[in-house]
Amino acid sequence: MLHVIAHGPETALPPLLIAPGLFGSGRNWGVIAKHLSAARRVLALDMRNHGESFWAESHTYPELAADIAGVIEAEGRACDLLGHSMGGKAAMMLALTRPGLVERLVVADMAPVPYRHGAAHGGLIAAMKALKIDDLTTRGEADRRLAETVTDPGTRAFLLQSLDLRAAPVRWKFNLDALQANLPDILDWPALPAGAKPYEGPALFLSGANSEYMRDEYNEKIRALFPHADFQGIEGAGHWLHAEKPRQVEAAIAAFLAR
Repeated sequence: MLHVIAHGPETALPPLLIAPGLFGSGRNWGVIAKHLSAARRVLALDMRNHGESFWAESHTYPELAADIAGVIEAEGRACDLLGHSMGGKAAMMLALTRPGLVERLVVADMAPVPYRHGAAHGGLIAAMKALKIDDLTTRGEADRRLAETVTDPGTRAFLLQSLDLRAAPVRWKFNLDALQANLPDILDWPALPAGAKPYEGPALFLSGANSEYMRDEYNEKIRALFPHADFQGIEGAGHWLHAEKPRQVEAAIAAFLAR
């Protein structure tokens, strides 16, 4: 099963599962998860090929949805589900194919459409694979080396959260080979399996106001699959809205779940 970081005690409310995006981990959502756990149990996941979860050669959305389903089934009841980016597509796939497992759905900065950001993501994977890490002892030195190929400090800081300097040898907590091989599938939105149908439960689609991942022209596609979808933008945020505007994202999620 996926690696899970649990926050807060069991309550009468449905647990909230958080499915992070590509290069993300449950740890990245730690502060938001802790704050939201004041009202309910929160489970932050490491997706396959990420963090402490298992590695696999295949990385498709039906498989990612099945991974999340396994965690919900272990909980023994339907859960609220929050997915960001890649995790958002996995969450949507689960809601469309096994709606009985999902009480309410939150999708952060992602639509059920294919994207064309392959060069950017592929470049990050290539940069991580090329980085000399075997002799690293400090994150500062790792940042200096990575800056030669990844110029944005925020992106470097995000990626370096998943560089395990305590391991012997030092390692990335990503299955970079599998993510590279499956990148076209990760960026795509596949044909829905037989039996899939629109999700009739409550759904919130959060977006970063500065992000290119959510556009008005995607709303019709979203409404066709999620007829009760609400839309909310987070001002001043891009695609990694939970890192850029955590309190606003947290407040929007809490208000939606409290309805």
